[in-house]
Amino acid sequence: MGCGFSSKPFFLFLSFLVFSSLLQLYSPVESALDYTTLVYKGCAKQSFSDPAGVYSQALSTLFQTLVSQSMKVKFYKTTTGTGQTTITGLFQCRGDLSNGDCYNCASRLPTLADKFCGKTLASRIQLYGCYMLYEVAGFAQISGMEMLFKTCGATNVAGTGFEERRDTAFSVLESGVVSNNGFYTTNYQFVYLLGQCEGDVGATDCGECVKSAVQRAQVECGSSISGQIYLHKCFISYNYYPNGVPRRSSSSSSYPHSSSSGTGQNTGRTVAIILGGAASVGFLVILLMFARNVMKKKHDDY
Repeated sequence: MGCGFSSKPFFLFLSFLVFSSLLQLYSPVESALDYTTLVYKGCAKQSFSDPAGVYSQALSTLFQTLVSQSMKVKFYKTTTGTGQTTITGLFQCRGDLSNGDCYNCASRLPTLADKFCGKTLASRIQLYGCYMLYEVAGFAQISGMEMLFKTCGATNVAGTGFEERRDTAFSVLESGVVSNNGFYTTNYQFVYLLGQCEGDVGATDCGECVKSAVQRAQVECGSSISGQIYLHKCFISYNYYPNGVPRRSSSSSSYPHSSSSGTGQNTGRTVAIILGGAASVGFLVILLMFARNVMKKKHDDY
């Protein structure tokens, strides 16, 4: 005689709960990719007159070349046009982006350049993960050390020993960028740092540029727990995490990932998360088996 209540739907329901829990445990912490977020734009005050469309064509060709190269490399510089219509341009992606993310980032830059700057003699569009610039022949050059943009966090931690820790971390960054071909990330005592030089800058000039950016950060940001300094030929960023550097997607510049020079806290935190997840799954499996046995016993009793 049937019991009037089938155990199968209940068993399937519990299976669904377990599956849902597994999906939650293994889903990414952050899915948003903020490397395409605009950091700043720089546009020349002068615009070019282009009744025949010569400049526009040269610029369009330049953009197409740069974007196509972003599928293969992280940095590319080229020139299009002739004579007075010669335009030099380049793009660069952050060193930790994949080729796919680099292309996704760089492919947005031409549209943004046209939107924000129009037909100017020069422009630079900086996203978190990449940037692109171009200059029409004859445009006045600027120093590689000139500061283009800065941002400092609102939270200050003066008097806590933070400045000493950050300055030591800056020293690690300065040497790391030079010895790692112009791109370096590190985590030193809860201070996460990133530095990058333009792809065609030599090691010595790269070191000087990053050193200058570090000095700017010390002066401009003071005891702020975070900051970004963009010079013409390099940029640096730092974030202080007193509770440990969070492990996030490498696609996001504001969500750092640990490096070999880290303090090891990330490893402990990751292990704790894995063990906690395993315990949760184990509990659900036990609950599932118990419910299944109860349903089976109830069915046998009828």
